[in-house]
Parts: sequence; structure tokens; C-alpha cells
Amino acid sequence: MGYQELTPEQLLSPAVGAAEITDRAWCVRWDTAAGADELVLGALPPALGFDTSGSTGPARRWQHSRDNAWREAGMLADFVRQDEPGAVVSFAPPVHVYGTLATLLLPARLGVPVWYRPDYIGAMPDTGQRRIVVVATPWIFSLLLRHMDWVRSFEHLTVLYSSAMLPADAGAFLEAAGPRRAAIVELLGSTETGGIAMRRWREGEPPAWTLFPDVRLADADGDGAEDGTAVPLVIRSPRLAHRPGEPVPQQWRTGDLVEPLDERTFRLLGRIGRLVKVNGRRINLDEAEHLLRATLDCADLGLLAVDAPMIGEHIDLYVVPRPGTGPDGVDLAPVRAILGVRPRRVHVVPRLSRSATGKLQHLSTSHTDSGIAT
Repeated sequence: MGYQELTPEQLLSPAVGAAEITDRAWCVRWDTAAGADELVLGALPPALGFDTSGSTGPARRWQHSRDNAWREAGMLADFVRQDEPGAVVSFAPPVHVYGTLATLLLPARLGVPVWYRPDYIGAMPDTGQRRIVVVATPWIFSLLLRHMDWVRSFEHLTVLYSSAMLPADAGAFLEAAGPRRAAIVELLGSTETGGIAMRRWREGEPPAWTLFPDVRLADADGDGAEDGTAVPLVIRSPRLAHRPGEPVPQQWRTGDLVEPLDERTFRLLGRIGRLVKVNGRRINLDEAEHLLRATLDCADLGLLAVDAPMIGEHIDLYVVPRPGTGPDGVDLAPVRAILGVRPRRVHVVPRLSRSATGKLQHLSTSHTDSGIAT
């Protein structure tokens, strides 16, 4: 795969999310560009529009100001600057907030060249640098594991990640690369909020989350949260997005459940809609999906919380068999051991729809499927 060299003006002149930028491999030399601030702020429109992924309902458009996007890209640069990166290699398509910030704007903030490629297949770029940042989506960790010779050619590699829960391959990658060579900088945020919190880790269990410098918990103003109490994550930030034609909200309830540790840090317990209790057993569906994905030999899978008349709520499992295999080609024996409960039903479906960052689109039991028992 060849990387077409573009000027900063050629990169930024199309509309954000344009296919001519998102669908091909390219390289931009921000290290030789003069006046990145003027180039970026002069090329982008005052308002940038992004659609939600559709993972929790219909996609909706939200607007971020150009100045806030540039400011947030500066914070991302501060998060990785300590690793002294000389280049960025990005796999996040600039069609959503994360891809726009990390692929288009972060390299400009760092003043380093960036290589972007949209596909799993192809040659890894020769950056000529010893220390780099990799802007990742969920499938990138498996790609890095396939290219460990390329990874080991670097003195240090920082993986910047913002998407669904980290896949099991992330831990395997850190172990294979070693704590001196690799680190993950994980971001928590959404289309509606921009970046909320971050955490950085190299080995072992990930640490607690720390708020972005300009974000604070709404509960820090005395709205009722206490240390050690599980509460919905409600934040205040000057970078909140707004619906076209509507005012910027004063605060935002994210849909996450957290345990505040102090005014700046918290533990993330899970998405409120992704935490279910089945027969008294609390299950984080995001964590369970990743455990199942690392164990079951299938092309894809997803878990859906469903109403259960007798016990209140339950779980349905959606499985996509690998090409050339049928429902019997997936060994479901480990499912109950991993979940701790038997799914109410297993749906075998031809595919599951995912967003550009790998988030599962809104599941519905209206899928055409073959129901099988575990």
C-alpha cells in the first residue's frame, strides 16, 4: 500500500469525513509546515458536525466548535508528549470526533508527520522515527500483534485509544511489547461531550480515570455524590457539543456509572444500560463480550440486555459464525462458565453492524436469526 503525500491544505480543505481523505492512505508532513495554528483554524469551518455512532439509538448530529476541537487536540498532545513521539501512525478514520482530533489535528499540535491508512491489509509505514504514537481502533491491537517485528523496530510506541472497551488483544499486545517499549493512553468521551477523562498504563490492571484539565464532575458542586458511592457520571465542560440550532448544555449525563475517588478521579463501573443483574448476579456486558470474543471461535458476537417477566432482566447472545460454518460451527460450551448464567437465547445472525470505531450498533431482537440453546 502506498501512502500519498498531501499538504496540510490538501488534507484540511475537504469537508470533515470526506471519502477522499477517509478512504485512502496518505501522509502529511506537519514537521515541515509553518504556522499550524493559522493553517488549521483558517482551513476548518467555525462549526464541525458529527453524528453519533447509533450504538444506543438513532444517529443524531452534534456540533463542536473549531476552537474547542483545536483546544482538545492540544490536550491529547499533552497526554502523549512525555513519550517524545517523532511521528503519528493512525488507523482511526476522521469521520467522528475521535478520528478528527487524533488523525487530523493531533499531529499538527505535535508538529510531527502522520501516516494514515484505513485498511487492515497493507504495509506498515516506514516513518524513519524511533518513537511514535499509534492512533488505534479496536482491531488495531490484533494488527500490531501480527506485526511485532515492526513494533520492535521502535524504541517506544504509545497507543492512543478511544472507543469501546479495550479488547483482550490490548493486554496481549502490552505483554508482547514489554512495559519499556509500549504504553496505552486510553480516552473516555463521546460525540456529545468530546474528551472527558484519560488513563495511562503499561502493564497489570489499568489505573483509575483522571478528568481532562477543563472537565469537572457536576457532583463536585455538591449535587450529592460521595467518595466510594456508585453514581451516574455527570460532567461539566466548556467543550460540550450542541444540537444544530440549540444552545450548548450546561452539563451532560453520560450514561456511565462511576465510583468517584476524589474530585478528579473515578473508577468506571460500566454503561448504565450495559450493567444487568440476572438471578442476583451483576454482569457488565461490555466486559463479558470481550471475554467471550477471546474464547469463542466466531466472526463476531454481541450481548443484549432484555426484559424477563420472571426475574426482571436477562441476556441474549448474538453470534456471527465464521464464513463457511453454520450454527453448529460455534462451540458455545464456555458461554455459561464465562457469564455465570445461561443466556435466555442465542441468536445466530449473518452479521452485526458496527460503527467506524468498532462500537456495536443498536441491537434488536427483530434480527432474522436462528435461535439455538446453550
